Amino acid sequence: MSETQPPEPNAPRADTRRSRRLAFAEQELRLISSLVLLIGLGLFFALPFVLSIGSVVFLPVVTALVLTVILSPLADKLNGWGLPNALASITALLIFFTILLLALALILQPAIALFDDVPDMVRRVMSRFSELRERFAWIATINAQLAALMNDDGTREVVLAAPSLLEQVAFATPSLIIETILTLLMAYFMIEARVRLRQRLLFGRASFGTSIKAARVLREVQDRVAAYILTVGWINALVGVVVALGAWALGVDAPIMWGGLAALLNFLPYVGPIVMIALLGLFGIGTADTIVLGLIPAAAYLALHTVEANMVTPSILGARFTMNPVLILIALSYFTWIWGFFGALLSVPILLMLTALFDHIGRPNLIGFIFGEPLFASSLFDEPAASEAPPK
Repeated sequence: MSETQPPEPNAPRADTRRSRRLAFAEQELRLISSLVLLIGLGLFFALPFVLSIGSVVFLPVVTALVLTVILSPLADKLNGWGLPNALASITALLIFFTILLLALALILQPAIALFDDVPDMVRRVMSRFSELRERFAWIATINAQLAALMNDDGTREVVLAAPSLLEQVAFATPSLIIETILTLLMAYFMIEARVRLRQRLLFGRASFGTSIKAARVLREVQDRVAAYILTVGWINALVGVVVALGAWALGVDAPIMWGGLAALLNFLPYVGPIVMIALLGLFGIGTADTIVLGLIPAAAYLALHTVEANMVTPSILGARFTMNPVLILIALSYFTWIWGFFGALLSVPILLMLTALFDHIGRPNLIGFIFGEPLFASSLFDEPAASEAPPK
């Protein structure tokens, strides 16, 4: 007859100690995650003031970093064709700078030619709006009666004279030239040092897995941003060609300028097309005989943008470059607040770089963290270790 052995008394205590250690580790991890989240929020709200005040320093650095990510594949291709690394780097930078100058020349040269017609255009627009104001004069009468009821004492307003546009351009030109030179120099040295950076990432880590992951992150960021900019650049160039042809067919002055402006503003999601529609509407109203005829160019561009944004671009880019529209608008407003128009141009590449980075290190689970879940989706307590084999 076999006798059953009584359970060891230390087994429940060991399980209790292990559960307490796991609970303490979870609390410690949540405390560290809370500190990381608070530090991240503090940096998010403090960075605009630091970056805007030090824009002379930070804007060239960030622009050079984005240019490095975009132009590194081109430099690699030129280097593969036999060019030395330094020559391939400066050639890639010169190609980009030449394309940028050609695009600006297509926009600025006709704009200068049309600058003399601006006063007549403004007078026509004012006359159109005066006609509309006469048709809706009853609204002005109601406003006057409301002002009389509110006992408006007719206080005087003091208007301070602001610098003119030409004065602002004259003051900003030396700083812009210096920042452009600094940006190009930093971009060249960053592109030229890309090979050494990859070698340090691969061979300078203590763990082979860490080296592979760092190289994979760098490759993913570079490929995603460069492919997005190149694809969107071709799409915007085709949009500019269609807009130029449409402006020429409708008899709009300087069709090449409007095509280049449409291609440039199309790099700004949502905001750029709205600005383009407003410009075409104001220009059309100021040059056409009637308001209806003046709105035809803006309506034609709106139809073109609707087809391009909802059918052409999503089918070409695919799901890989699909981003949350809310994140795009947040990034656009965030960097526009910091650096103005240049920040708006850099917002989407920066968002792409951060998205590719978070895809590898893990995206923060902000909503779940509020309800007790880990800050990152993949946690030590959610997934078993790879070395643990499943029980048989």
